[in-house]
Amino acid sequence: MSSFSFELVYQSKKSRARVGRISTPHGIIDTPNFVAVGTNAAIKAVDATTLDEVGLQLVFCNTYHLLVQPGSKIIEDAGGLHRFMNRQGPIITDSGGFQIFSLLYGGVTEELKSKGGSKREGMVVKLSEEGALFRSYKDGAKILLTPESSMRAQKALGADLIVAFDELPPYHFTPSQLEASLARTHRWEKRSLDEHSKDPRGQALYAVVHGGIDKLMRKKSADYLRELNFEGYAVGGSLGKNRDEMIEMLSYLMPHLPQDKPNHLLGIADLPSLDALIHLGIDTFDSSYPTKAARHGLLFTFDGDVRIMNAKNRSCYEPIEEGCDCFTCKNHTRAYLHHLFKAHELLAYTLTSIHNLRFMVRKMAHFRSQILRDEI
Repeated sequence: MSSFSFELVYQSKKSRARVGRISTPHGIIDTPNFVAVGTNAAIKAVDATTLDEVGLQLVFCNTYHLLVQPGSKIIEDAGGLHRFMNRQGPIITDSGGFQIFSLLYGGVTEELKSKGGSKREGMVVKLSEEGALFRSYKDGAKILLTPESSMRAQKALGADLIVAFDELPPYHFTPSQLEASLARTHRWEKRSLDEHSKDPRGQALYAVVHGGIDKLMRKKSADYLRELNFEGYAVGGSLGKNRDEMIEMLSYLMPHLPQDKPNHLLGIADLPSLDALIHLGIDTFDSSYPTKAARHGLLFTFDGDVRIMNAKNRSCYEPIEEGCDCFTCKNHTRAYLHHLFKAHELLAYTLTSIHNLRFMVRKMAHFRSQILRDEI
């Protein structure tokens, strides 16, 4: 099994943007790059073989959901996630820490709309120094996630890149609450690293930098974590109430992360954000937005979005995007896709998801070319 490494290929002369190469046991990840989200070891409506054909170099799976269904033991006995889902390329798993946030406060959008980050009752039984005690959404059974059990679960899943166990504090935390949360997250991340170090298995462990939108706490987190022997650094937690706040925080934070190791922005990869953030030197971005947009008939092109349900596409016998080399554009027309959506055919989700995923691959390759030419 080949080892993990990161190579800085080129540093832009115009900005902090950079081109790199992450080597993993299951292949290369060229950076900057887009990471598709396959929560349940599946990208909705698209199988793993097709993902390889699309050119996706990294896929994100969710530890908590896979613990609930089918269970990490089932996947381990199958030979790990790669064999279980027939994925040839690299995989990253999260720690389950995001579920502390989502089960306690709802989704990010729901929490941001609230006025005080009020807790939801029932799903998280207990949050303590030890970890988080959940109730399974499947059968109500209690599941204890700790830094140690998260690491053991991610060892069983066998992803190439894994993430330290953390707590995601809501946007509305007070400074004292945020500081306490950050301190506990740092203790959890150190415990995660200690557990990982006992049995590395060729996996690379990413730390998660927290601190909300408080710049000093973000720097404090980066300073603490960079002194530990993590292979990479993710940026998580609340990134701001809007894109401007996120850009301001990340513009401050990124220079404080190690430049000789890869970094990852958790949960953000919509096109406007990518355009705004690529110059900051972020290496990988994950999001479910491209496939979610596809399932709603919103398709990406270099000339702007296409809403396939618009009446003008009913008799348009052209591909989604001229020059696109995806399976969908090479074999089907807008008229056919319009018909599939109108007829509520599930094939519509597969064909449009293939296109949007391939667009993201092409978009990131375009960014890398621009960086190499010092245009970004």
